[in-house]
Amino acid sequence: MKTLKVSVVTPDGPVYDSEVEMVSTKTVGGEIGILPGHIPTVAPLQITAIRLKKENDTDYVAVSGGIMEVRPDQVTILAAAAETAEDIDVERALRAKERAERRLQQIKQENFDIKRAELALQRAINRLKVARAKGK
Repeated sequence: MKTLKVSVVTPDGPVYDSEVEMVSTKTVGGEIGILPGHIPTVAPLQITAIRLKKENDTDYVAVSGGIMEVRPDQVTILAAAAETAEDIDVERALRAKERAERRLQQIKQENFDIKRAELALQRAINRLKVARAKGK
């Protein structure tokens, strides 16, 4: 079966680099699936999980937004932060989720930055989903 080379890169360096059969993720415009031979595309990503299908397995990478460039034989994802399912510290993600939920609850009592708290909550939930997808 044909494959695509997929690279997920952050300012700290490469996070994922492999040949896969299919890439699925959420862009700002909606869900997208990419197979080998896909037309060239550039799309901004949401805080989301990237699903990377290869043979009888699926790898997952949590990204905190970013940009995806698609070429017929390669997908490159540039993200401010990204983690593979195996690298996610579930306890740390749970603590981040709880902190973000507390911040959102405090909004009614204090003048807190709601957008920042909502984004922190989305990132924590996304990391937990990706970690659980691989059975962590």
